[in-house]
Amino acid sequence: MSSDATKTGGGRGTLWDAALAFVALVGLLDACYLTVEHLTGQSVRCMIVTGCDEVLQSKYATFGHGIVSGGIPVAALGALAYFAVFSLSTLAAFGYDGARRLVAPLVALMFLATLWFFYLQAFVIHAFCAYCLLSAAVTTTLTVLVVIRRLAGAKSRLA
Repeated sequence: MSSDATKTGGGRGTLWDAALAFVALVGLLDACYLTVEHLTGQSVRCMIVTGCDEVLQSKYATFGHGIVSGGIPVAALGALAYFAVFSLSTLAAFGYDGARRLVAPLVALMFLATLWFFYLQAFVIHAFCAYCLLSAAVTTTLTVLVVIRRLAGAKSRLA
């Protein structure tokens, strides 16, 4: 058993890793869907809130306009980030402690990006995208899981 798994209470470390991987997989599916829709030029159906088109067709939905014609969808960067969290969490579940150490900083960066994109939707674009809100919820859930895990690990080390 790895030393980190021992610190988190035996098999619970693996459960945390599995939970992170599952939640990241939900985000990956969402981001892949948005990326494919963007690259194929399809309009995304927004059923819960209106405003998906305004958000997804705004100048904030892509980056790298000078590098790539039309820019790279921000959702593609999100898909890469979710894939990285999924992969690292899966590796951590199989005992690769080095992978576990990389998850927290990556999720922190993702959470900061989520706050930025939520700000843009609320105060700049004045529209919300249900898929973007799902991504925000997924990233927030990942953040909460990482924080709770860290707190539980710190508490067990003090005991």
